[in-house]
Amino acid sequence: MNLGDYNDLEVVRFVEFGVYLTSDDGDILMPDRYVPAGVRVGDVVRAFVYRDSEDRLVATTETPLARVNEFAVLRVTHAGPLGAFLDWGLAKDLLLPLRNQPKRVQTGDLVLVYIYLDETSDRLVATAKWERYTDPAPDLEPGLALPLLVAGQSELGYAVLADGRYQGLLYRNEVFRPLSIGDKLTGYVRQVRPDGKVDLSLQRQGYDEALAAAEELVLYLRKAGGRLPLTDKTDPEEIYRRVGMSKKVFKKALGTLYRRGQVQLFPDHTLLIDDAE
Repeated sequence: MNLGDYNDLEVVRFVEFGVYLTSDDGDILMPDRYVPAGVRVGDVVRAFVYRDSEDRLVATTETPLARVNEFAVLRVTHAGPLGAFLDWGLAKDLLLPLRNQPKRVQTGDLVLVYIYLDETSDRLVATAKWERYTDPAPDLEPGLALPLLVAGQSELGYAVLADGRYQGLLYRNEVFRPLSIGDKLTGYVRQVRPDGKVDLSLQRQGYDEALAAAEELVLYLRKAGGRLPLTDKTDPEEIYRRVGMSKKVFKKALGTLYRRGQVQLFPDHTLLIDDAE
């Protein structure tokens, strides 16, 4: 039986308040509200197993937001002097002990955690010291696209979990939109540092960056009816507000579209030439 994960368990008997499922660790209660309709003794039920508020093994057909040995961004439901509790989609919240908080969390906070089985207590707990559970990145090719999960920020930039397993960093001076813990986005590898951490960018580098930005700008132009009040002289803040690009990237995109003959440039706006190839 795998605590904190899904198990295929056989129904052995019915009781007034649910059914019992058999496992190598003894019979496990599945409360009545989780029992699938029509189930009978001898049937095998796929269930998630964890401990209830009285420290008993319990099975549920609810779907948690994360399982043991996984990362997840969870919301703090209560914070106290001994630790915090996190909503992970089940009836009983997940404990985030005080010792596992690099800085104290508050009720309502979103926090990236790693879920593990504490061998001393045999309980599932979370840790916000998630970095120690990541893998050192191999020699990733520059420009490789990776899914990112924003974990936090510092003066240097935004800490991210890259590809679900690597520590990554987006440098603040290269991020041109606000990011929050829990945001999911795509990043591009700049380099892998000697310590196995990954420097990333939200924009493709070089020629690929210009091509991708050009296609994106065409979409914005079409959405705006073919005309945007933006030029290479527009303030960076206004460019970002309208198309979510830095001025540098916008100018690359604009230049690419102009060389293709897809846009006309005017002193106060840019015009898309319909269906230009």
